[in-house]
Order: sequence, then structure tokens, then C-alpha cells
Amino acid sequence: MKTTDHHIITLMRTDPERGCRLMMSAYMERIYWHVRRMVVSHCDAQDVTQEAFIRAYRSIDNFKGDSALSTWLYRIATNEALRCIERRNPDLVAMDDSFDALADEYVDYEQAVQVKLQRAVHSLPPRQQAVFNLRYFDRMEYDEIARVCDSSVAAVKSNYHIAKEKITKYLNA
Repeated sequence: MKTTDHHIITLMRTDPERGCRLMMSAYMERIYWHVRRMVVSHCDAQDVTQEAFIRAYRSIDNFKGDSALSTWLYRIATNEALRCIERRNPDLVAMDDSFDALADEYVDYEQAVQVKLQRAVHSLPPRQQAVFNLRYFDRMEYDEIARVCDSSVAAVKSNYHIAKEKITKYLNA
């Protein structure tokens, strides 16, 4: 039986513990990898993902149903990832090889193209990273990305286009 968002939300409101377990079972892996692509470090990704689910659990009554539950969770997780990036040691963020410093086992360094792509994505400003990752890796539509990022569709399209240009330039350098 496929679990629906409606069922998860209803269960979270009537039996929060079971509902939360069900929500995490349905969305944990996708949210983790979305966050991991942004913060890179496995430890940071675990912390951010956990914090995102705690925030969702605590604020389920604020979920209005204007979007899919996944969109709402992605928005919470994206905001948490951006906070994590902002809290980082400024010296580490400024380093050219900050991706390597954070990547741990995330990257198979034998895959040169993959490594270069990840470095290119990591070189983007955090909000452009989020838009690029949501579109390219998570295959979200622009309107859903706009809801996740609390932005307009036009701004999301512009950010994605700029991010693609920067990545292409980086890859061709």
C-alpha cells in the first residue's frame, strides 16, 4: 500500500509518533540527499536532515496543504541547509578546495566528471545551489521549486539559467 501525504498528515495529527515515523520513512532518503548535495558533509547532512524533520514534526499544524507534503519538507530542509552553510567557519567556506575538505566519502574521486560537476555546483552561491539541485538532481518543476525557495517562478528560472551558465563555464575551464 502506497502511503499518501494525506494519510501521513492525518496520522501526524492523531498519532504524532507513528505519523512522524511514517513521514520519515517516506521522505528521509530524498531529503537527506537533497541536503547532502548542499552541505556536502555527511555529518552536517545528518544534523540538518534531523533538524528539518524535528521542525516539521513540531509545526505540522502550520501545514496548510497548499502544496505537497514533500514540497513543504524540502522547503524546511533547504532553509536548514542554508542556515548550516551560513554558520560554517568563514575561512572554510572561502577556501577554493572547501568541497574537498567537506566531501568525505560522498564523492568517488575516480569519477573525474562527477567530481568536477560537484565542485562546479559547490562553487555557486547557496541559493543558486539549491535551485540547481532541486531542478537538476531532484527533477522538480519550476513552480514547485519556487514554493520550496519562497520565490517566484521567474526568479527560479533565472537562478537556474545563471547557475547552468556558471557550471558550464566552470566545466569548460
